[in-house]
Amino acid sequence: MKGRKFPFKDVDGLRPTSGKARETLFNWLQFEISGKTILDPFSGTGALGIEALSRGASKVYFIEKNSKAFKILKSSLNLLNPNQYNLINQDSIKYLEKADLLPFDIIFLDPPFNKELLPSILLLLSRKKLISTKSKIYIESEYEINIEFLNSNIMYKCRIVKQKKSGNVHYCLISLEEL
Repeated sequence: MKGRKFPFKDVDGLRPTSGKARETLFNWLQFEISGKTILDPFSGTGALGIEALSRGASKVYFIEKNSKAFKILKSSLNLLNPNQYNLINQDSIKYLEKADLLPFDIIFLDPPFNKELLPSILLLLSRKKLISTKSKIYIESEYEINIEFLNSNIMYKCRIVKQKKSGNVHYCLISLEEL
């Protein structure tokens, strides 16, 4: 899908990952995506998950609460093999709370800013065992992520593998170890 443009109209509250941040993320993960199962619980445009599929991910779970964004994302995903993804139009925390899923290899966390969703989703991922020591977590936030924040919200020993800032957006890649 190299070079393919996916149309996406403005949706209130949607803040797509910048091209620069996306390029950095996939440089960080370039040898770790093929054959992996990925969770994108705040999908928005779906750019991260679609990019992961184009780089060989075996399956992506796209969860998008906003019905307008969901419809546009659904239209973009029509170009892909439906066996490669699950598309859910629901609140991600409510969906994941009830879902019976195996741990994900990679999680893209890019929740709406200023809604305090990161602590809730990180605790849920830990409690429901949707992450493991083999998982990697990518986080975009309005504030810098530090080890204290991670250790208070994830039931694993965390390591910040890479971290950057672009404009007002902080982003990092986390790996996990047993406590």
